[in-house]
Amino acid sequence: MKKNLSNVPFVSVENMMRLILEIGVEDCIASIAQYIEQDFRRWPLFDKTPRVASHSTDGVIELMPTSDGIDYGFKYVNGHPKNMKEGLQTVTAFGLLASVETGYPVLLSEMTVLTALRTAATSAVATKYLARKDSKTLALIGNGAQAEFQALALKKICGIETVRLYDIDPAATAKCMRNLAGSGLKLIACTTGQEAIEGADVVTTCTADKSYATILTDNMVGAGMHINGIGGDCPGKTELHKDILLRSDIYVEYPPQTRIEGDIQQLPADYPVKELWQVLTGEIPGRENDRAITLFDGVGFAIEDFSALRWLRDRLAQTDKYIMLDMIADPDDPRDLFGMVLREKGRMETV
Repeated sequence: MKKNLSNVPFVSVENMMRLILEIGVEDCIASIAQYIEQDFRRWPLFDKTPRVASHSTDGVIELMPTSDGIDYGFKYVNGHPKNMKEGLQTVTAFGLLASVETGYPVLLSEMTVLTALRTAATSAVATKYLARKDSKTLALIGNGAQAEFQALALKKICGIETVRLYDIDPAATAKCMRNLAGSGLKLIACTTGQEAIEGADVVTTCTADKSYATILTDNMVGAGMHINGIGGDCPGKTELHKDILLRSDIYVEYPPQTRIEGDIQQLPADYPVKELWQVLTGEIPGRENDRAITLFDGVGFAIEDFSALRWLRDRLAQTDKYIMLDMIADPDDPRDLFGMVLREKGRMETV
């Protein structure tokens, strides 16, 4: 008997939020991080390509596909910094997971919230392997939509205890302070980027402005720091002064994409960088010593979204936080799609 594959689980924004609250934000991030680590360790198995991007003067719309030969996944995502002034999200997303065997989708989900979780999880994985083991203080520069997730991820996975917050908009820092109250983190609001990084072991920059910016200058970065530069994620958008890159051991997700979109777009195309997945597999070392400056130039890659969708599919077996969508035409005879339309016409006429 043919299985019914026409109904596909769909996780709406409402159900995603309910699922996250049911599990707990920190536990969600930690679980997704485990899936990311698993997939990074089998990195060579995946199809890999830089995201397919359509740029405009207002922003960018992108598709991020990948497959491990068993499942196929993609994410649709936009980046429109101007949206914030209009009361809209700068980033929105949805994603799909499908069976390679049949080509049928097996999961459709919102990914605006899920991407925030996976981005935080990826930063935490990078920090876990690249920062000094005694790191306790995070400087979080850019206190917008991603900030709280980043702070909680590094607390849960890396043992961060203190977060020093800075944003050019004091209201964003105040928002972040309110949202993280009761998290167990010691929170310090700072008035400059320089003040924020004083005494910090880890610095995460997650700003939204689509421009060549210098959120961190060379004199601000001391020996032993680890930097997560995750706000520079499209051509023409950077956060770090070039001299910081020249002093750092640079780790990336997928070099062909990061050279287009990351902070390393400021460097020659053949400038040597290291790939994070190789650190996880033990092929290359991570931090060499406590005085080294390590930089994760994170732009977000399709395999991380794939990991998040895999995690979500597995969680759905344990929850009711989804609905079934009738997405796939499924005639009794696969050759008779038109006949299915005629039978529906007959049913409508008898009603």
